[in-house]
Amino acid sequence: MATLANLFVALTALLHIGFLGLEMILWSGPTGRSVFRMSEEQAEATKVLAANQGLYNGFLAAGLIWALLQPVPEFAFQLKLFFLVCVIVAAIYGAWSVSRRILIVQGAPAIVALVLTFLAM
Repeated sequence: MATLANLFVALTALLHIGFLGLEMILWSGPTGRSVFRMSEEQAEATKVLAANQGLYNGFLAAGLIWALLQPVPEFAFQLKLFFLVCVIVAAIYGAWSVSRRILIVQGAPAIVALVLTFLAM
């Protein structure tokens, strides 16, 4: 169970590294505009805000990776709990304020990881 939980924590971290890339690097290009369904004008106008979001997604990924590498099991559990809950709260807010799709793409893997992390205790 612990291996499966860690796989979902890693998946959540990798997704957030991907979000970082989309929001910080690809936002105003064809890929970013397609993924986020924006015009070129919208993308350019929101580029700085998106980069800020991307940076925060990078911090979430870094925290999850830290949790996976932490050798003290009790502390690793606390780190996973904290960062997964942060991801879930961000997904809920994103679903409420932007698109329900965010809850599925961002929140679902984190929710599964959180449940599996608790079951692996």
